[in-house]
Amino acid sequence: MTPRDASDDSRWSDLDRPPLNAAALRRGLVREGGLWHELEIVRGTGSTNSDLVALAASGKAAEGSVLVAEEQTSGRGRLDRRWTAPARSGLFFSVLLNPAEVPVARWGWLPLLTGVAVATGLSRAAGVDTALKWPNDLLVTVGGEERKAGGILAERAGDQGVVVGVGVNVSLRADELPVPGAGSLALAGAVSTDRDPLLRAVLRSLEEWYGRWREAAGDPAVSGLQETYAAGCATLGRTVRAELPGDRSVVGEAVAIDGDGRLVIATEDGVQAPVGAGDIVHLRPA
Repeated sequence: MTPRDASDDSRWSDLDRPPLNAAALRRGLVREGGLWHELEIVRGTGSTNSDLVALAASGKAAEGSVLVAEEQTSGRGRLDRRWTAPARSGLFFSVLLNPAEVPVARWGWLPLLTGVAVATGLSRAAGVDTALKWPNDLLVTVGGEERKAGGILAERAGDQGVVVGVGVNVSLRADELPVPGAGSLALAGAVSTDRDPLLRAVLRSLEEWYGRWREAAGDPAVSGLQETYAAGCATLGRTVRAELPGDRSVVGEAVAIDGDGRLVIATEDGVQAPVGAGDIVHLRPA
């Protein structure tokens, strides 16, 4: 699908959900010596991740490229799940990273790093307490109930790059939620749902954490990423079920995030099983 440029979108077509201000965002984020060097906003597209992966493959995007959509019609999550939301109701964007200084074996930390950055940025700008569900979900509390308000998807882009996509529900109302377990920043009591400062805060936080991790050659302990992720991870300390490939599952207490970013589950028979990929179900409240 060809992205539709946001420049022809009327700022006054939805007073509750004005479009993002591309010029202001570029002034606040694109600077010499910084990570972000190009930021494009399109009115709508199928998937910002798919678009940015294609641009990287054709040599039309480099590290620090940011692609933002006002609306995604085919947004993707883990396990090829679909992510849809009304136009201008959230933050839907992808970034291209090229962590050449970091061993490929440590690139698996990028979704977790992005989770820390998004949670930190939104907590500052929206005033909402957020938590992370391993490996890539952003959780908020709505009416005393834990709800998913965002997700992260990382994909390889050639041999050198990684595209990381982020989707966050910002202003969705209860009657707009795609599934009962979903939430939004607005429903969680955000002090602001103005997407411009929210996006600036998230991208600045991501730049900070990515720089720290890259300077440490991807070492999660030296960069402080492992400790920070664990501190904000709602999965740890809970009884969980890990649904694994091949119709297998592991049930036990989530006790740690190891040096490879895997979730360590202590089972009833005393085995500590590290899980690197799978769907996690929280069985007991924190």
